[in-house]
Amino acid sequence: MSFTSRILLRASPLTAVARRAIVPAAAASRFSAVRAYTAQSQGGGGGGGMVSTLLIATIAAGAGAAGYHFYAQGDNAKIVGASSVRIAEGSSKSKKPIDYQQVYNAIADLLEDDHYDDGSYGPVFLRLAWHASGTWDQAAKNGGSCKATMRFKSESSHGANAGLGIARERLNRVKDKFPDISYGDLWTLAGVCAVQEMGGPIIKWRSGRIDGVEDDAPPDGRLPDAARPDPQHSRDVFYKMGLNDQEIVALLGAHALGRCHKDRSGFDGPWTASPTVFTNAFFTELLSRKWVERKWDGPKQFQDKESQSLMMLPADMALLKDKEFKKWVEVYAKDEQRFFEDFSKATTKLFEMGCVFDENSKVYEFKPTNA
Repeated sequence: MSFTSRILLRASPLTAVARRAIVPAAAASRFSAVRAYTAQSQGGGGGGGMVSTLLIATIAAGAGAAGYHFYAQGDNAKIVGASSVRIAEGSSKSKKPIDYQQVYNAIADLLEDDHYDDGSYGPVFLRLAWHASGTWDQAAKNGGSCKATMRFKSESSHGANAGLGIARERLNRVKDKFPDISYGDLWTLAGVCAVQEMGGPIIKWRSGRIDGVEDDAPPDGRLPDAARPDPQHSRDVFYKMGLNDQEIVALLGAHALGRCHKDRSGFDGPWTASPTVFTNAFFTELLSRKWVERKWDGPKQFQDKESQSLMMLPADMALLKDKEFKKWVEVYAKDEQRFFEDFSKATTKLFEMGCVFDENSKVYEFKPTNA
């Protein structure tokens, strides 16, 4: 796909079907196309509270055959209609096995929307999965995706999670269709789906996360601070998760997707010209463009000197200051396939940190709907 075609893909009001038809072509012609990168800095607000057992029981009794669906989402707990009644914990009634490919497909159906950002919820779905998982601390033995504690205000209100309520709320449509899936499984599967549907690599995934309670929520400050320009900050954050330098740089390549929003993170703008197509463009843009500090009324960030249309965060620029980090930036800029392979492995590792899976749990490799 040419540079002009990528711009049209982002800006034109294409239908969802048309967009999905274009993404595989973009993936197939990456080596001849102009690379573009954008890191998603969309976050979420909203927390959740716990509704008492008595209240739930009362509502369930009055719901009758229509059923109900309960979730802690946003500032208040919500009860909305659902196609089937959720079975209370401890019920002896057997549950039908979840078809996770169908769940994947349902998530894929929610990605495209010409009225949202650049036409896709994919970047914010990936950011939700990333932030739900990246709180793992291997020393403290808590955090991570296994308990899905961003359902509660104590975690959803963290500054790094601003705007992620948008993703959680939209994914509740899938939860309504598959009420037995845990939020931890749903959110991480949404991240996998987002990458694959936007032309990225296949990411191995397992189910088995069991949602926790608010007391399981990790403290604030475990996610990277985009405003920090020092490489050591990235190491301090990622090393606590059990990640190394190569994995840190590979994961940051997800900044090829999405954009920042001033009303959420304070930062503003896309990292690349094709924020809904997964490529190695974050690395190529970082190395090939001249980056200067943006003069504006917001926090310190950088813009490309030539077009002034793309941005980088202080934490992104830190990758160029550190010899070990820059080495991997250069590797991934030259070899997109190597980046895809390393990103896939690091993402699976990130999404599984702190989770305990059955030794016989199935490892899924989902088929993209646009394949």
